[in-house]
Amino acid sequence: MEPQVTDRADKSRYEILGGDGNTETAGFAEYHLSEGEIAFLHTEIDNRFAGRGLGGLLARGILDDARTRGLRVLPYCPFIRGWIGKHPEYTGLVPEADRARFGL
Repeated sequence: MEPQVTDRADKSRYEILGGDGNTETAGFAEYHLSEGEIAFLHTEIDNRFAGRGLGGLLARGILDDARTRGLRVLPYCPFIRGWIGKHPEYTGLVPEADRARFGL
């Protein structure tokens, strides 16, 4: 079963489930949602799940969801910012006026 990315709005974070049966939280990305913008603050993958590509799957999942929802992305989190830098097809989610500030 593929890892699942889920928006846990009650916790202001996206979670990715991994492990046997995908029932265990393998990582998360914390965010702040405000007036059409989503600011990603911190991303973390549990060391037990390191090296499985879950960070990239989480980044893709959250950014695809932001695109679907029409949200502008503010990548304060260094991991998300770096991931966008390596995947320029997501740069358009960051407001043009903010791209230089995030090095994009």
